[in-house]
Amino acid sequence: MNPTKRNYRATFILDNRGKEDTIDQIIEGVKKDIVAVQGDVTAVENIGKKDFVRVTDKKFSGAAYVHVNFSAPAEGPAQLKERLRLNHSVYRTFVVSV
Repeated sequence: MNPTKRNYRATFILDNRGKEDTIDQIIEGVKKDIVAVQGDVTAVENIGKKDFVRVTDKKFSGAAYVHVNFSAPAEGPAQLKERLRLNHSVYRTFVVSV
């Protein structure tokens, strides 16, 4: 591992309503975005579909959750969130340092 990189665990809530993309195709796109911010994906875990505890939209009561472990520079998570902000297939992004 490069000493200038840190380890992160990101949780993504994916939304593929009305889209042709499968969850696996969306995950591949997210992995490409991680590589674009100089990150290295180490593990991907598809948790599956879960219902939301607090539903903000009655037509969208649950979605697919995915955990991705990766290493990236310190500014990587902020750059990743900015890249994914425009991606409407990613509903929410949570990144924590591990």
